[in-house]
Amino acid sequence: MTEKREYTGDYPNKRLYLPGPTEVREDVINAMSQPMFGHRMDRMTDLYTTIVEDTKEFLDTDNDLTILTASGTEFWEATTLNLVEDSLLVPTSGAFSERQANVAERLGKNVDRIEYTWGEAVKPDDIKTALETADTQYDAVGMVMNETSTGVRNPVEEIGEIVSEYPDTYFIVDAISCLGGDYIDIEGSGIDAIFTSTQKAFAMPPGLAVCVVSDDAYEQELEKDSASWYGGFQRCLDYYDRKGQTHSTPAIPIMLAYRRQMKHMLEEGHQARDRRHREMAEYTQEWAKQHFDLFAEEGYRSQTVTCIENTQDIDVGQTIGQVSEKYDYVFSNGYGDIGEKTFRIGHMGEHDLESIKALTDAIEDVAGL
Repeated sequence: MTEKREYTGDYPNKRLYLPGPTEVREDVINAMSQPMFGHRMDRMTDLYTTIVEDTKEFLDTDNDLTILTASGTEFWEATTLNLVEDSLLVPTSGAFSERQANVAERLGKNVDRIEYTWGEAVKPDDIKTALETADTQYDAVGMVMNETSTGVRNPVEEIGEIVSEYPDTYFIVDAISCLGGDYIDIEGSGIDAIFTSTQKAFAMPPGLAVCVVSDDAYEQELEKDSASWYGGFQRCLDYYDRKGQTHSTPAIPIMLAYRRQMKHMLEEGHQARDRRHREMAEYTQEWAKQHFDLFAEEGYRSQTVTCIENTQDIDVGQTIGQVSEKYDYVFSNGYGDIGEKTFRIGHMGEHDLESIKALTDAIEDVAGL
């Protein structure tokens, strides 16, 4: 049985270079300290309509959008329940794409996998072949845009073009660890539902999940006999249209933080934010190739998380601990079966080249590179 470990609040601050949560601006943190108000007051309508419409503007989308108090995991469940009657095609290339498939199976759906070795990217031709040769038409294709466990960025745009040729097959995209730091044309890529969590590239506190929904996806849910209760498109979007609020009590302080951070994101702009993340990724990947190697397949590397192959056989856990102790910087070990074989650097949110170089200098010092 786990023993209680009292939270004291007396901890050193650490700069986060994790795949999430990531660094949060001080004014965004401070925005959560406002007096509480009711979630059915006019003030809540002002707050919620602001963050929804600002997010649509930032993402350059005219599609409907909902923001719920939840982790991104909520929309794994909700999109499956809302859009999948029976069968789902899921390409698996890491821990989180495999988990997406597992969630659908736990919900009673028939899941066909296209399995890739960890580190490999999903190939559009494989999706095309699977759709062409399937015995029945899939209700949806579900995939991870940015595989956090391996540092792979999958070619969602090309796959979306293929799925668009099957109008009764919906395209569901988990963009949890990249949306806001990796530009994607949502409508242009034929995406019916794409979702993220606020603690990643949005650089906000954890606790909110965002989902963009196409008109076709909304209409599909209306025709189903059952759908997600909490994350149902109709329930969320219709309540927003009528009231400008969420159907259930939200985490108001985090939404106040969201409002402040989204203003920063709009000021920077989606394309500029994409460029900044690309510059950080290119620097980190070049550094990794000088000292180690990259785990992700060439040509398919993430803009927000670099997974580095531990070719020097350093003690990953010890190095992380020493960097944390000496510099107050925290990066991440590898995930699952590749824990000691790799380590990961999150270069997302409010980081820039200068702050990423500070981390790599610290790793070089501690590891004696």
